[in-house]
Amino acid sequence: IKLDKSGLDPAVINSLKVSVDLDSFNLSDTGEAKESNSGLSSVVGYVFGFLIYMFIFIYGSQIMQSVLDEKTSRIVEVIVSSVRTFQLMMGKVLGVGAVGFTQLLIWFVLMFTLSSVGLAVMGGGSPGMEMMADQMPQEIEMTQTQEMASNIEGALSSIPVVKILVSFLFYFLGAYFLYGALYAAVGSAVDSLQDAQQFMFPIMIPIIAGIVSLGFVLEDPHSSLAVTLSMIPFTSPIIMMARLPFG
Repeated sequence: IKLDKSGLDPAVINSLKVSVDLDSFNLSDTGEAKESNSGLSSVVGYVFGFLIYMFIFIYGSQIMQSVLDEKTSRIVEVIVSSVRTFQLMMGKVLGVGAVGFTQLLIWFVLMFTLSSVGLAVMGGGSPGMEMMADQMPQEIEMTQTQEMASNIEGALSSIPVVKILVSFLFYFLGAYFLYGALYAAVGSAVDSLQDAQQFMFPIMIPIIAGIVSLGFVLEDPHSSLAVTLSMIPFTSPIIMMARLPFG
């Protein structure tokens, strides 16, 4: 509205609008530049950070619910006559953790398989593209699919996939054992799910703080906020998964 009222020629205003594509690079300590994809890094960081956030809530709540169920049904009175309380709690944390780890493993295998098949199909030409061969010269079709596959491989090569997966496993286990123990402690301290709500709030604050800060960390992974939250055990699993794709 202000530009219209200024009396400037709309054609001049439109001509001043430009679209700029930037190539981003990661610089190592030695000054070596490696091409990166900031958009893909942000997506990877957010997805893995959110996965940790989600699994903490899901499996932490399962541990707490399991403790509450055994207390309510008085089964725990029989169990503690045979095992020590530490063994009982550790068994719960490890048991639920094994379920979560198995589920993660299945997801990763499926993701790897689907991505490998997808790249192979794009590189070799899919049946749907073969049906379009009479409309488009085969040489152009193959060139475009190979170029698309090359772009995807190039984008993925800018992400340290193995490092991120290994780090995700490390931070997932660390976050799970830390919060799983806290959720188990809450379950052992109360007699009903309603009473547990007030004790869960202090545990949830650092998790929520980590996921809320994710946007700021992805915007500047080397900021003081990102570094500080990386050093706090309660927020470091989520924050570090956001920083790792950026080196």
